[in-house]
Amino acid sequence: MTANIDASTLVEAYIAIRDAKKQIEAEADQQVKALDEQLKVVSGALLEMCKETGAESIKTDKGTVMKGVKSRYWTNDWASFYNVVKERDAFELLEKRIHQTNIKTFLEENPDVHPEGLNIDREYTITVRRK
Repeated sequence: MTANIDASTLVEAYIAIRDAKKQIEAEADQQVKALDEQLKVVSGALLEMCKETGAESIKTDKGTVMKGVKSRYWTNDWASFYNVVKERDAFELLEKRIHQTNIKTFLEENPDVHPEGLNIDREYTITVRRK
């Protein structure tokens, strides 16, 4: 496929495509941000209606609004939190994922250790820098 195309032409095409993609993503991000702001205003007005009427839901001919509670949890003391997890054997409180950079470093520093069940997927990639 690339027999008739030189590397310079491919690099030029790559950079043009990457730039176009970045421009489209930036424009889309701005549009999504504007829509998110509009949703925030409308959601706030609907929540205020629920508060004023004491309603948990409001049914209309266009749809139903349901008031709910969204909770987020975090810690500013990981050592204490991890101790509770360990003491209570409550590891389900943590997400199951591997820190990619740390596992790479660990395996490089411990080439004789390969945790059972660990899978590694490698693929060749390229990086193109603008001149």
